[in-house]
Amino acid sequence: MSTVVATVGDDAVLVGEVDASEERLRATRLATALPRPGTSEGRQLRRWLVQVLVTARVVTAEAVAAGLTAHGAPTEEELLPDVPARLEIGSVAAAALEEELARAVFVHVTSGVAVTDREIRDYNARNPFRFGGRAVGAGGWRGRPVEAAFEDARGEIAEHLLASARRREFRRWLDVRRAELVHLSPGYEHPGDPRQPDNTHKH
Repeated sequence: MSTVVATVGDDAVLVGEVDASEERLRATRLATALPRPGTSEGRQLRRWLVQVLVTARVVTAEAVAAGLTAHGAPTEEELLPDVPARLEIGSVAAAALEEELARAVFVHVTSGVAVTDREIRDYNARNPFRFGGRAVGAGGWRGRPVEAAFEDARGEIAEHLLASARRREFRRWLDVRRAELVHLSPGYEHPGDPRQPDNTHKH
């Protein structure tokens, strides 16, 4: 009988799935940057892979419950356009969003997110040059940043804030649902769990 490393509701995640995920990862161009198997860092990698697997199960369960399909889902680039966006949402959620169905769930669970006019104005006051241009100096050289008129920048600011708020909401939703549905077996705790022996990040 294969070892159960986690359960998501009544659904078991088996050690063979972790092995297969690790093998696929070690067959990519990232292989040389990965820790050696059997080391503390190698075990942490496997814990991270378990998080990816259980998150995929959580997302699939939500899609089934809500009757969602991948049809019409946004692209990965639309939801995670740059490195800061990936850092904001976290590596596990970013890995989940590689799948179209997960992106459909993202749209579903963040559909109620909105930003207020006050938030837009406050952001503009703190970052007056964020969506402005640059003055053009003599000879065509780019000059100092130019503050954008608020009404000209309002749309871009609103889009920027909404995208960020939706990423935070999706991550929050995942945290809540994993806490409700996921049970991790000993040895496969969350990588950041201070109670497991391979978490060496101390304060």
